[in-house]
Amino acid sequence: MDRLTEMEAFATVVDQGGFTDAAKKMGISKSAVSKHVSSLEARLGARLLNRTTRRVSPTEIGLVYYDRARRVLNDAGEADALVTSMQSAPSGLLRISVATDFGVNHLSPLLGDFLQEFPDVTVNMVLNNRYVELISEGFDMAIRVGELEDSTLRARKLADTTRRMIGAPSYFEKFGRPQKIDDLNEHKLLHYSNQASGNVWKITAPSGEKRQIRTAGWLTVNDGQSLLNAAISGLGIAYLPSFLFRDAMDKGLVEEAIPDLPTEKLGIYAVYPPGRFTQPKVRSFIDFLVAKFAGTDMLF
Repeated sequence: MDRLTEMEAFATVVDQGGFTDAAKKMGISKSAVSKHVSSLEARLGARLLNRTTRRVSPTEIGLVYYDRARRVLNDAGEADALVTSMQSAPSGLLRISVATDFGVNHLSPLLGDFLQEFPDVTVNMVLNNRYVELISEGFDMAIRVGELEDSTLRARKLADTTRRMIGAPSYFEKFGRPQKIDDLNEHKLLHYSNQASGNVWKITAPSGEKRQIRTAGWLTVNDGQSLLNAAISGLGIAYLPSFLFRDAMDKGLVEEAIPDLPTEKLGIYAVYPPGRFTQPKVRSFIDFLVAKFAGTDMLF
């Protein structure tokens, strides 16, 4: 007989407290359940159930075997569900958290193509500039830029971007251009308030040394586009990802503050909750983004 069927019959008898209810649960005859359990006991060479005219209960050995058998059956059920899920078409509501500047500039333009390709998926994209707790706040995934914090979340890299210090030509004409990292202490800096490190810029020197610049800053705001606008207006120097300021630099509205410094590279990641398998709607969207961003310099 099939070993899993024997285990299922035995576990169901224990769960239901008898052969009659177990048979109803499994949708087979009472005699078939009894035969499966008897075959299991014979194969193991042990009595697993105490049988009386009024009730059925597991023996001491039966209890130990039940715990292990139930785990095996649960794992088998999850394996079946995994295969079914992996083969099913993506569908349902997909909730995404993404920073406003990246979402507006690079995610929103792609959503139309994704929804046409996967018409059974609906998207709720939440633009915000704070760190969200995916599971407790009900998000399926998030897009994050930069170094990832240690966590149990799974992550997949989508692309790379760079981060540079930029300012308007009018600012450099008025206040001068910094020649080295230490000169930044004398300049007006524009800070992003949601950084975990606070008003601290981590900069790589030409020697490869990692430096930290900590100043109060002239302006602190929780939105990258607002920082770029402030930099364009000549209010100071901002340290931003290049996907945000590239167009402004191409138009001559901003320039690099210290061009000789090594370029800082940042990863762009899709992060999602841990689990034994990834929901089709999440997997399909991440695969879609990887394909869209592959082989393009749009983010540099």
